[in-house]
Amino acid sequence: MPIQDTPEEWPVTATTTPFTGNKTSVRTDEVEMPDGSRVKRDYQVHPGSVAVLALDRDDRVLVLRQYRHPVRQRLWEIPAGLLDIPGENPLHAAQRELYEEAHVKAEDWRVLIDLYTSPGGCDEAVRIFLAREISVAEGERFEVSEEEADMELARVPLEELVRGALAGELHNNCLVTGALALRSVLSGDGIDALRPADASWPARPFDA
Repeated sequence: MPIQDTPEEWPVTATTTPFTGNKTSVRTDEVEMPDGSRVKRDYQVHPGSVAVLALDRDDRVLVLRQYRHPVRQRLWEIPAGLLDIPGENPLHAAQRELYEEAHVKAEDWRVLIDLYTSPGGCDEAVRIFLAREISVAEGERFEVSEEEADMELARVPLEELVRGALAGELHNNCLVTGALALRSVLSGDGIDALRPADASWPARPFDA
């Protein structure tokens, strides 16, 4: 049997939505188990996200530092954002986030890795792109607000991010996963073996 995730859906006999927020909601499903019993499962309904590991020609990764209230920490992260528009092409969303958060564009895009952030309690799916041949974007910078208005930007060597992740000093899931994935790619089959930027994404189907 190949080691890969497969689609499966157990019967849902009842559904309620006890909370609806600005971007996400909480759903309670009554799920029928294989033995015929029924249990309730609460989870966050999420539109999905994209993130960008932007690598410059000196093998430095573009990172930003942002306050995250739920964990009461200022975290180092890579540019990322929600898939706000149903069916939105994730590449277009990633290009937008790279521009808005870092005022940077990239000429070479690949899919680095796909993941579910917390599949036991949330249906969020994230696609992390690798962006190379980066340069400063034209025009005026995008006007940011709220937590993003206080962001710091830096370029950090990939190996320093890998070290920090393994040392327990960096915790953002997209940064840690992206850095470790790219390190594995560079020591394995190489960037040309990565999927193209428009590769299908069953977790979040999109328009071409």
